[in-house]
Amino acid sequence: MTDDRIYAQAARAWPFEEAKKLVERYKSAPPKKGYVLFETGYGPSGLPHIGTFGEVVRTTMVRQAFQRLSDIPTRLFAFSDDMDGLRKVPTNVPNQEMLAQHLGKRLTLVPDPFGTHESFGHHNNAMLRGFLDGFGFEYEFQSSTDWYMSGRFDQGLLDVLRHYEQVQEIMLPSLREERAASYSPFLPVCQKTGRVLQVPILETNAAAGTIVYQDEDGTKVETPVTGGCCKLQWKPDWAMRWHVMNVDYEMSGKDLIPSVQLANKICRELGSPPPEGFNYELFLDDKGQKISKSKGNGLSVEEWLEYAPPESLALFMYQKPRAAKRLYFDVIPRAVDDYLTFVEKFEGEAPAQKLENPAWHIHNGKPPVTGNGIPRNALSFGILLNLASVANAETKDTLWGFVSRYLPEANPVSAPFLDKMVGFAINYYRDHVKPHKKYKTPDDMERAALTELLAALEAAPEGASAEELQNIVFEVGKKHPFPELRAWFKALYETLLGQETGPRMGSFFALYGRKESAALIRKALDGSIG
Repeated sequence: MTDDRIYAQAARAWPFEEAKKLVERYKSAPPKKGYVLFETGYGPSGLPHIGTFGEVVRTTMVRQAFQRLSDIPTRLFAFSDDMDGLRKVPTNVPNQEMLAQHLGKRLTLVPDPFGTHESFGHHNNAMLRGFLDGFGFEYEFQSSTDWYMSGRFDQGLLDVLRHYEQVQEIMLPSLREERAASYSPFLPVCQKTGRVLQVPILETNAAAGTIVYQDEDGTKVETPVTGGCCKLQWKPDWAMRWHVMNVDYEMSGKDLIPSVQLANKICRELGSPPPEGFNYELFLDDKGQKISKSKGNGLSVEEWLEYAPPESLALFMYQKPRAAKRLYFDVIPRAVDDYLTFVEKFEGEAPAQKLENPAWHIHNGKPPVTGNGIPRNALSFGILLNLASVANAETKDTLWGFVSRYLPEANPVSAPFLDKMVGFAINYYRDHVKPHKKYKTPDDMERAALTELLAALEAAPEGASAEELQNIVFEVGKKHPFPELRAWFKALYETLLGQETGPRMGSFFALYGRKESAALIRKALDGSIG
């Protein structure tokens, strides 16, 4: 056994803990299908969103961990439920009146309101693939319509029909009385209209592989359950999919735990072990409310990527997946700086420690090297953001003027990641800092401390390092009767930056320049700042 395998077996990071479930699952023999199958699901009635990203990136992290623990090949299916009927018209698409005429049809029969693809389902599937490809995920796209229409689900559908009563016994107690009275796991697809029907099932014939249902016009229709003539309600559909594909791992949100439990029971009833699973907590908005696609609260992937690199979003998804977390604009700067910190720490860590570092999981064991286009902590996102604030920067050139003086060897070509960070800082400052800046007028104690800090900065050696400047700030603060040093730094942030939090002031002064920092303090003292 290699050292890498030994380290992986001892790793405690949550993706390794999840991957060990799969090692245990196949400890006696590898899967007959020849690979371990990971799956993520997507409902293409709408566009991909931040939850889609979170589920795929987290599943990918578990897959990567498993690949370090086992030699069994793996596959990841990104499964689109495009056989579903269109139940309501989304509010964020064009041609809504046209879509309303096709309610009930499977999504791959509904015309594309954007006019670019074969159907609405095909359009959203293309969006999903483009979304996943843009992040470089390794996956295989799978279409529910294709599996149903090609017959690859036929055996599973016949298995559900043979276990019809048992499936009903599992499902009915979970339903309201009114819903239970007409519930059936099968949804016939009307051969005249293409609509996926929610109608009573009058008879089942397992031997013939058919059901009899009452059509919307009142007539009785006998139809095969195979060949795309029927689809399943989503919970039995989930279970049947696991059963047919022999899915080994699928995670889902905490809100779906009851659904997972039902699908697990149905899967076992059909004769297959359900997949290993993981239930992640849902995100909260800035008010502590759960994020909802219909409400539009919270953050979208596109909004995050306006202000930060995708690696920072991957880190946010990695950290504490079973804890409810606020997903709003104010978490972005911390996520970026935490990412940079983990990347920088990675280089000096022992092999076992590296497996616990989020950077390992974000980059599949090969994070970038700091200093080679990735800034070290001295140039954190927080520092750049505050520099943009005091310089009132609206262009990259303004910030690069300071950065180049601080790091003469860096430029937008040699440090492309840093160049992106500069742009992100300007965007974030413009949209989320500038509108809320409010400078505090220093009181007598703060004025005395600022006056002493001004003199100390001007007397500092010409080439004083960020650490030396930080020590100066500390020493000045200690000489004045602040209740604690934290109050001194808060006073600096409020009087010099117009906000309650900020960066290491020594690093900020070093980057902004001693002369410029001294001028900033003078403005705070004479009331001309802001």
